[in-house]
Amino acid sequence: MGRTEEFLALRPLLFSIAYRILGSVSEAEDVLQNTWLRFDAYPGEPRSPKSFLSTAVTRSSIDVLRSARVQREEYVGTWFPEPLVDDPYEDPARAAELADSVSLASLLLLERLSPLERAVFVLREVFDFGYPEVASAVGRSEAACRQLAVRARDHMAAGRTRFTADRTEHSELASRFFDALRDGDLAGLQKVLAADVSMVGDGGGNAPQLARAIIGAANVARLLASVFPRMVRLDITIEQHEINRQPGAIVRDRDGRVLTTVVLDVLDGQIQAIRSVINPDKLRHLGAVADAWELNREVRAMGN
Repeated sequence: MGRTEEFLALRPLLFSIAYRILGSVSEAEDVLQNTWLRFDAYPGEPRSPKSFLSTAVTRSSIDVLRSARVQREEYVGTWFPEPLVDDPYEDPARAAELADSVSLASLLLLERLSPLERAVFVLREVFDFGYPEVASAVGRSEAACRQLAVRARDHMAAGRTRFTADRTEHSELASRFFDALRDGDLAGLQKVLAADVSMVGDGGGNAPQLARAIIGAANVARLLASVFPRMVRLDITIEQHEINRQPGAIVRDRDGRVLTTVVLDVLDGQIQAIRSVINPDKLRHLGAVADAWELNREVRAMGN
């Protein structure tokens, strides 16, 4: 197998590692591009292409994350990871770990870890790398990596909420939610929302966004039922998708451009959280992006 074929065969794994460390599709793609250039230019024959490439991706991701953390501290409003519609890596033996680790809730918990803790957690707990492989990838001793893994697991366990994994149940609940959303069905929305549901948006200062989280089923349902029917009259479409391996949707404007993504956290047959990304900088990998400001003006005009 030539280098191109070796890289392409490992690319799904490499992307999935980089995305989980970085929480960004665009940054993960940049890391993979730089990794390919290093691999292609490497003068010798790596003993293990997987080890060489995983190490290169991990170290590059750590460097990018260290730089990105400063920008995230200065971010306008709530910061969410870039939405991932298709996670390219599949491993039936680790399906639960892969799905949990890419959920928005888990990615936000990973933000609490140091870059090294995050990398060690991703390699060890998500992808089941052995400690010798982890140590090689992050450039630390095995003993140090074990300590990093313990700290990372403790941080993650302290903030984690376990969501049910029945994908069929999730899809059906999401369908009921999005149908009620299109119709402005206040009662229908309240039926699927948990009493203490929260709704938060990430506009990054580049798009209209909520000034603060909306809390409570009545408040969330009332706001959604008042706004979305107007948007439907402006020919927006709601395409139900799994996003970050959670039930969700891509919302498009009348010209098919991406306006926002919506992700639902589900537990005990109810929606516990609604998270949307409307920052255009985080949506460009999904296609042409809508002008959210213009649509917002049109929606407001319809309410006058």
